Amino acid sequence: MTKQTDIKERIRKSYTKLPASQRRIADYFVDHFDRIPFLNVQEIAGAIPSSDASIVRFAQRIGFEGFKELQEEIGLTLQHRLRTGGLFSVPASQAAADDLLTAVARQDVKNINETLEIIERERFEAAVEAIMRARHVHTAGLGISYLLAEVLSYQLTQVGVPSSPLRQGPLVFAEQVLYFRPEDALICFSFPPYSVETIETARFVHERGNTVIAITDKMTAPVTFSASLSLLVKSHNMLYTNSFAAISVVINALSTACALKDKPRAESIANDLNELTRSTTILP
Repeated sequence: MTKQTDIKERIRKSYTKLPASQRRIADYFVDHFDRIPFLNVQEIAGAIPSSDASIVRFAQRIGFEGFKELQEEIGLTLQHRLRTGGLFSVPASQAAADDLLTAVARQDVKNINETLEIIERERFEAAVEAIMRARHVHTAGLGISYLLAEVLSYQLTQVGVPSSPLRQGPLVFAEQVLYFRPEDALICFSFPPYSVETIETARFVHERGNTVIAITDKMTAPVTFSASLSLLVKSHNMLYTNSFAAISVVINALSTACALKDKPRAESIANDLNELTRSTTILP
């Protein structure tokens, strides 16, 4: 039984003994389990809605000294999940199905499972540390890899890591990297057919002495030879393009790990973004 299951089992066992107001809190914690480490007690109370004191009492009712202890345990649970990974499967009810949706899902599940097996956790941790050390993280890729680069950059920015994608347009990648600082890092997405521009950009940045992280499909992919470290992700697809299901898992894991490494910064950015959203939203 994992730590995540332990915590949720504690909540489940206490649920019927909780008053209605505390059950709403329990429901929120279960439904938003992955977000709890990034929220403070006031934000959770406001979302339910409830009171700060009720959140603390809920944590105590399920066996913790207070909210902070419960929050930290959930954070450790997420870190444990990143280190060990759980294997996924298509639901048994669909295992014998012969429709296209199930076939595509089965392939994506296979990609995720194989990715969890081949990514070395030490390399993953090293990538997270390199991202955290960087003054600014640049991401790069062409085609569907450009979209993935934008998503990673966006998610890193959301947790307080300064990041931006190299833009497609008149200014090619090689010209944009001329403005890199020595403390900057580059994350390249490179999947078949491997873009020459992405490969050459990685080589140029590597030769300048910057950290280069490659996210690609095999250790012999051209971009790996210019990378400080590589994260291998399976991207097999039924079409001629690459599937991005497993790649999305790695993107989410990197941004989540960075948030957990510096929770105060991630919380501060989240609060600022929420305040900005409220101040720029036109209410009906």
